Amino acid sequence: MGGSAELVKKLREMSGAPMMECKRALDEASGDLDQAFTILRKRGQASAARKADRLATEGLVGSYIHAGGKIGVMVEVNCETDFVARSQEFRQLVHDLAMQICATSPRFIRKDDVTPDVLEREKEILRSQSEAAGKPEAVVARIIEGKLGKFFEDACLYEQHFIKDVTGNLTVRELIASKIVKFGENITVRRFSRFKVGEGLTKSVSPDTPPAH
Repeated sequence: MGGSAELVKKLREMSGAPMMECKRALDEASGDLDQAFTILRKRGQASAARKADRLATEGLVGSYIHAGGKIGVMVEVNCETDFVARSQEFRQLVHDLAMQICATSPRFIRKDDVTPDVLEREKEILRSQSEAAGKPEAVVARIIEGKLGKFFEDACLYEQHFIKDVTGNLTVRELIASKIVKFGENITVRRFSRFKVGEGLTKSVSPDTPPAH
């Protein structure tokens, strides 16, 4: 039963959960690291759900500028107390989230934030692709539902895989949930902005420039 100190340390590095929580999970999983990690993820999600309605009015605005100064991000992450907001671990979380946004360019924070028009447009694209591939109508709806999961992973910050997680199993939602468990406070991303040099710009013509022929 359980795991060695080395396994506990490795699980903590993977999950960000407190040492005692890691030990309990390993005990429950009979020393199986992957199973213990899954147990911690589920516990974190449940704990986060219980705290989701609590008011989070403290926090930090963090930023990240990519090498060369071509891409920059600002993100507001909220918690419940100034004590947590001033902690090094919370600051690191905010920095990591800004880096995540810089690297992956999400359009929304959560699945619930996806606007109905965007969702319907995505469904239409997937439907057209499925029909063009000759898929029978009976399975088109299931194909659309399955592929929407990939769309949410790309477009929604909370559904993305955390870029600093070497296992590839940890989502941003689960990362935040693990911090909620650790701090005992609700933590939430409120808003973000991502800037890329030249993005959205079109070439303008000076009034004094003669028209091209």
